[in-house]
Amino acid sequence: MKYLQKMLVLLSVVLLASTTAFAEVPSPKIPKGNAEQCVEPTQEMRVNHMEYILHQRDETVYKGVRTKQHSFKECINCHTVKDDAGKAVNFKDERHFCNSCHTYAAVKIDCFECHASTPTAKKDGKAHAGINSLIKMTAAESNNNE
Repeated sequence: MKYLQKMLVLLSVVLLASTTAFAEVPSPKIPKGNAEQCVEPTQEMRVNHMEYILHQRDETVYKGVRTKQHSFKECINCHTVKDDAGKAVNFKDERHFCNSCHTYAAVKIDCFECHASTPTAKKDGKAHAGINSLIKMTAAESNNNE
């Protein structure tokens, strides 16, 4: 009887191990961007995108330097996902580029509390006049303190 119990335990362990070894780990469905390639290699962006976004933020807000390479706005423009009606989905939708990974990784997205999660129509620039003058003042103060 003990032999039979040991064999059943062993068989259970082998079956469990083989099932686990061959089971696929679920992964997020990551939509492809709209450009030929990203501004950085894909794996680099998956790991370090937040570093690029924060660096770009600091360059823009504190120094007044605006570039497109790691611009949050350009990321949103390139990685737009559209619904069946052809309208860009916002970050609350599970299909949204950012949401597809952040939900999977259980990481809260707070970027869109201030920033648009869908491409915005080009404006005449007047909407940002106040923030642009603030950026210039901050940059000037930063240069004076160096």
